[in-house]
Amino acid sequence: MLTEELAALAADDGFDAFEEFDAIIRADGRNPYEEFTRCRRESPVRLVDAKEETNGAMGGLDNFYRVYRWADVTRVLRDTNYFSSAFYAESIELVFGRTILGMDPPVHSQYRALVATAFRQSVLHRWETTLIGAVVDELIDGFAAKGHADLVRELTFAFPANVIAEILGLPKDHYEQFQRWTAMMNLIGFNPPRGYAASLQLREYFIGFITERRADPRDDLISDLVRAEIDGQRLDDEEIVSYLRLLLSAGVETTSRYSATLLYALLTNREQLEAVDANRDLLPQAIEEGLRWEPPIPAIPRKCIQDVELGGQQIPAGSVVFACLASANRDEERYPDADRFDIFREPHQFMSFGWGPHMCLGMHLARLETKVAVNRVLDRLPNIRLDPDKPDEGITGTGFRSPRAVPVLFDPA
Repeated sequence: MLTEELAALAADDGFDAFEEFDAIIRADGRNPYEEFTRCRRESPVRLVDAKEETNGAMGGLDNFYRVYRWADVTRVLRDTNYFSSAFYAESIELVFGRTILGMDPPVHSQYRALVATAFRQSVLHRWETTLIGAVVDELIDGFAAKGHADLVRELTFAFPANVIAEILGLPKDHYEQFQRWTAMMNLIGFNPPRGYAASLQLREYFIGFITERRADPRDDLISDLVRAEIDGQRLDDEEIVSYLRLLLSAGVETTSRYSATLLYALLTNREQLEAVDANRDLLPQAIEEGLRWEPPIPAIPRKCIQDVELGGQQIPAGSVVFACLASANRDEERYPDADRFDIFREPHQFMSFGWGPHMCLGMHLARLETKVAVNRVLDRLPNIRLDPDKPDEGITGTGFRSPRAVPVLFDPA
């Protein structure tokens, strides 16, 4: 229940969603890739002091194991006999509610099938043609005449939350508050009281729409989730609310950060930008290379449920293990010249959307949103280039990674 104190936190008018979004990566601007390279060679599975390395952001966790090599990361994410997703049930799901993220097979497969019906290819195609492009165009309209912009603050930060709000069928005049709650909830690891308050506020908000859609279904995602049925099983209200919280946390945060990263990567590699601009058929492989090169979430956790040896390291049951996707994606044994962004690289499957049974359900939507955003930027902002008079801070962060700003110049519309 939302107490008066929690309601005040969720409604705080002094909350700046963008500044809080930026603060997550500003808190730790280290480039982790040199460390990843060293660890893959010297200590591919390493015991880490959580309080020392995360500045207390891991809550009560004292230490954990971090896994760096492709082969070992793959095993952690696929071998559910030893590595469980239960860590989520003991951490963020205390706030989000029960979701497919914290389930293991076979229960995971049943619930995944239910929510997957809302992400059919036909639905994604409809969103691309009637919804995502309109959201991106509206944001670009706000700065296209200026000849300059910060693509993070003015485009990539805002558009995924607006897209999801449209997909859910929320009223347009609710978007600003919806984005604030989403940003607050994503701070759960950094500001637990505010994240918890926003989570409860979103529950109260969503329950009203779920009740309406059960009585009068519409052409939106909440209605799809209400109607979803597999073998006579349907989602109840709390399950739908939990899934919507997960969609916001994963879909908004990661797509915002990844789309900014890809634009930055292209703008700092002019020949590749010009190649994509001239031939948009290259954009899908640019998206894939960007995801490999800089995943927005560098690592994901599992809980070890049996004693196991991994990478020459004994890991006792009960330990938390972080599979380092960003390191695996740059494993020299799999990717030659792995630190280089190269859209012409021979494609190999990467791990930015996870691996195994928990491969990200929203990955096709994330790719679609990014494709539309980059196409619109290239179509509507001719002669786009980084602003040479603004600092280039690159891509930063350890818990999340993305550029803090992408200042650009272009020919005004």
